[in-house]
Amino acid sequence: MTSMDGRATGRLYGVGLGPGDPELVTVKAVRLIERAAVVAYHSARHGRSVARAIAAPYLRAGQVEEAFTYPVTTETTDHPGGYRGAIEEFYADCAARLAAHLDAGRDVVVLCEGDPFFYGSYMHMHKRLAGRYEAEVVPGVTSVSAASAVLGRPLVERDEVLTVLPGTLPPEALAERLAGTDSAAVLKLGRTFGGVREALAEAGRLDEAWYVERATGDRQRVAPLAEVDPASVPYFSLALLSSRVHERTRAELAGPVASAVAGSVASAVAGAAVAERSGGGPAEPATEPGGEPSGTAQEPGGEPGGRGEVLVVGLGPAGRDWLTPQAQAALAGADDLVGYGPYLDRVPANPRQRRHASDNRVEAERAEFALALAGRGRRVAVVSSGDPGVFAMAAAVLEVATEPRWKDIPVRVLPGLTAAQAVASRVGAPLGHDYCVLSLSDRLKPWEVIAERLTAAARADLVIAIYNPGSKSRTWQVAAARDLLLEHRSPETPVVLGRDVGGDDERVRVVRLADLDPADVDMRTLLLVGSSTTRVAARGGGDQVVFTPRRYPA
Repeated sequence: MTSMDGRATGRLYGVGLGPGDPELVTVKAVRLIERAAVVAYHSARHGRSVARAIAAPYLRAGQVEEAFTYPVTTETTDHPGGYRGAIEEFYADCAARLAAHLDAGRDVVVLCEGDPFFYGSYMHMHKRLAGRYEAEVVPGVTSVSAASAVLGRPLVERDEVLTVLPGTLPPEALAERLAGTDSAAVLKLGRTFGGVREALAEAGRLDEAWYVERATGDRQRVAPLAEVDPASVPYFSLALLSSRVHERTRAELAGPVASAVAGSVASAVAGAAVAERSGGGPAEPATEPGGEPSGTAQEPGGEPGGRGEVLVVGLGPAGRDWLTPQAQAALAGADDLVGYGPYLDRVPANPRQRRHASDNRVEAERAEFALALAGRGRRVAVVSSGDPGVFAMAAAVLEVATEPRWKDIPVRVLPGLTAAQAVASRVGAPLGHDYCVLSLSDRLKPWEVIAERLTAAARADLVIAIYNPGSKSRTWQVAAARDLLLEHRSPETPVVLGRDVGGDDERVRVVRLADLDPADVDMRTLLLVGSSTTRVAARGGGDQVVFTPRRYPA
């Protein structure tokens, strides 16, 4: 197909991934995933995508990833259109993001657990985009088929009828349908489990029912449904009533005694599966919607052409592993990324987005630029290393945003892991008691103020986290700060020097305050100066830890 300006458009693929085992992904699905320019997937707000985890062995470097994070799942929303309005807005936003890639000629694969058209989240993209672009659906193994396989029990035989039901139906409606069918699968359990169990009991079929959780996955659990604790049931689970004809035929062929033995063996296998798969305890509840089974998740997004906003996003100290799910979702959903060049380089490139890099000394101009973009309806992510509220862009953006002309532009600050926390984690717990954070940079405040604050913190016996200790143009402050601190601290006071923690050039050292050498410190170094109670201790294997005890001497 071609766009309105005559360019060839990309092709949309809804790719079913099967129930959880990566080896159950079809050959065709693997081929399309490996070749796709863009790979999209859904997740709940925790940021962990089941679909991406299944497809991970088949992803390649350089692919653009579009993460669609539901803003709500089962909770309430303050969206003016309520739950349905929020989810429709979210799906419209996701479709617009994919359309931008398709219009640019990029093929898009939307990953979907199970089968895309079986309670799958992909169908919401299909109905919005299939009329405008070439679209193909690649079927996947459903959770119902997987559950039947792991149980070793056929679903239907001969003229039997199989009924598939969502657990979200009222218990009385479920009971009526369960009583009138041969075999059945009830999906979307989780918080609906109590009602499903009640319906099975009312239909007189509770003793037949089996419970299967995350079929074929590494956390698979199988048990007679009547024995399952409702508090342990995640969304990715189902109830199964298998073939009655099969059970009767097996009993007739095996005889009464053999049938009883077989039933005992099946129960033992199910019990062993519970212990092996869940470690003997309840499984961690999962609330991620999207994919199969799905249909109850919702999330607001931002309607194309609607009001823009500015999100000030903390990237944490290093790469993706240090990034919060909230920050990942904000970066994925942005139209524009604004920030200091090296920080923008830490965000994977997405050709749908515009990137606006600038120098690290133009914070106010950068903030005004971001607000102006948002004023034109753009969703703008302003990126900061670490936490944006700690010597970073949050204050700069808010200073400008309080001007009357920007008062109607929404601004939100999304926190990140701070450099102080990252450095502290590498040596132990030096921030385990009271501490303060200050910057040695005199670009925005006079040195006299810095010296007074250092002296006050030293007298108060606080652990001190020192940001921006030195640069090419500031070479004397570290020595001056050391000498000020030595007026109130022992020369033996431990100082942690952390540089590029989480990055390729990470270096962490512990020295005495008296031995702190300015030559070892640059702009990418953070200092943690201990208090009088901070201890350095050796542990097994030659490891050294630094910590500040929680109790302060009387």
